[in-house]
Amino acid sequence: MILSTKGRYGLKAIFELAVNYGKGPVSLKKISEKYSISENYLEQILAKLKKKGFIKTIRGAQGGYLLSKSPEEITVGMILRTLEGEMTPSECLSGDFCSRESECATRIIWEKIENSINDVIDNITLADMYNENKEIHGEGKK
Repeated sequence: MILSTKGRYGLKAIFELAVNYGKGPVSLKKISEKYSISENYLEQILAKLKKKGFIKTIRGAQGGYLLSKSPEEITVGMILRTLEGEMTPSECLSGDFCSRESECATRIIWEKIENSINDVIDNITLADMYNENKEIHGEGKK
């Protein structure tokens, strides 16, 4: 399973909003330049996140994008599912009935992988990402 650019770029963009949480709106241009993402593509991605209620926009010269909830309330899973759909390693787990389900030797492995992925993405918030990033890059250390 490989995430599309939509999921990867969307997570980067919303992470940037988490980094700037409480500091005012972040412009599309700033995010676009920082992560080398086309403004048009980024706008489409952010529109999906806005529609789901994760971000809001402020118009005007000092406008831009803001998180509509605190970084502690938004998980990586929420963002990735909004942009990618359900996270599954195999089509056989997508909810459709499989005629070979009862005799499939690999289904249990795909289920374990899917459960592990969901456990990780559903238990990492934007705040966790921010804190881990700070630790890794030495920000805030003296």
